[in-house]
Amino acid sequence: MTITLNLHESSAQQLALHLPHPGPLSVAGIVPPLSAASYARQGIAATFVGAVTADLALVLADRSFLAAAGGSTQGAPHTALPGAPGLVSAVDILRPAMEAAATVFDAGVLGELREEDAAALLSDPETAVFELTDGTRPAGWFAVRVREQGTVNDVSRAAAGNNSSLPARLGLISNVEMALTVEIGRTRMSVRDALALEPGKVIELDRSAGAPADVLLNGRLIAHGEVVVVDQDYAVRITRILDTPEGLG
Repeated sequence: MTITLNLHESSAQQLALHLPHPGPLSVAGIVPPLSAASYARQGIAATFVGAVTADLALVLADRSFLAAAGGSTQGAPHTALPGAPGLVSAVDILRPAMEAAATVFDAGVLGELREEDAAALLSDPETAVFELTDGTRPAGWFAVRVREQGTVNDVSRAAAGNNSSLPARLGLISNVEMALTVEIGRTRMSVRDALALEPGKVIELDRSAGAPADVLLNGRLIAHGEVVVVDQDYAVRITRILDTPEGLG
């Protein structure tokens, strides 16, 4: 159980590290399951399937920073939060942080993020609930529950580096479709600059001409390649497959 809770806490720490919060967050510690009757708030939930199967949920005490991170602006066609129009939805803003939290459970796939009432998960005695703090007050709560399919022994073996059951478990999700992306470069810009984009604007990327493109599977770097044209369609020719440690880095 100690190893399991250590993994759960590592998951919470990864989430706190990657949340786009205006100030740094830390894990204050594990708290008793929160009562569904007294704590019924919308949260962001997802299910991880792989070496273990786990339910994850994040409930924020104050979601206003998500509107700013999503480029909240009057008249925008999308809604990031109820009553707060924005360019990027809350689930898209929080997905990188949730994916970072799921990496501690070894290989697998994090399902779609969804907005839902997280009270049932938060109040389950089998759930480990961690308080996130900005140093002065609670900023949110992160819940992790390993299901029956992902037993404590499975988690312990994964933590110890024993992946003998991994191929069989991954066979259960072998038909799951994942997004393959080819990236020729990227850059960072403020919301103000993004809103100022218009046809004809040139965006400089962090990649020199002729440099290999990155091939990402579900957002994770797995290979390098070169962009080619096949029957008038763009394609990518793989030039190098990365080893697992490189892809994780």
